[in-house]
Amino acid sequence: MSVEEINIDKALAFIRNNAGPFSKAKAERIYLEQYRKSLKAILIQECEDGTIQTKESYAYSHPDYLELLQGLKAAVEEEEKIRWLMIAAQAKIEVYRTQQANNRFIDKAHT
Repeated sequence: MSVEEINIDKALAFIRNNAGPFSKAKAERIYLEQYRKSLKAILIQECEDGTIQTKESYAYSHPDYLELLQGLKAAVEEEEKIRWLMIAAQAKIEVYRTQQANNRFIDKAHT
């Protein structure tokens, strides 16, 4: 990838424009991870009879819990997608910086 191919302004704009969506995606993932614990406790209390193992089985197999897991899956996917796109943008910036430093070194060597 040459310096001409790297649009530094586009990479910086991508990071800036996705800071909000990334933080929202991360917050959603963390919220769902924490809510999962609360939902499990609610469902265990909802199951009136049985051992703790029976109650946990009820909670883990409950449609609400399974739906929450699907939401958590989607939240992690969104967070990771944005995170890796931001890492790629940061890598482009680093490549650009390295190429610029190399060009300065070459220019200095020829003078």
